[in-house]
Amino acid sequence: MKKLYLLLCVAGTVLPYALFAPWLASHGLALQLLWASIAEQPVAAFAWADVLVSGIALLAMMAHEQRRRPLRRPWLPVLALFGVGVSLALPLYLYLREASDEAR
Repeated sequence: MKKLYLLLCVAGTVLPYALFAPWLASHGLALQLLWASIAEQPVAAFAWADVLVSGIALLAMMAHEQRRRPLRRPWLPVLALFGVGVSLALPLYLYLREASDEAR
């Protein structure tokens, strides 16, 4: 499973940035335009809401699990969540948990 989680970490980083990079190259970091684009397209708003709720759920789960089964470097998935998104943070968390279980 660890190899699968690492593969998903790569995919979860490369795919979102590959899709966002052209928009970023065209518009720069125009946050108002980004927000307007999200607001005007219901499917985009749906996707962002889904990711936002998933990110909050992931943070809650990681905090809860950290009390039960502490991980080394629990801050890495949190950085990944805010730096890339759920697509990297979740498989990274699962990888770290597998690695922690193997070390025990």
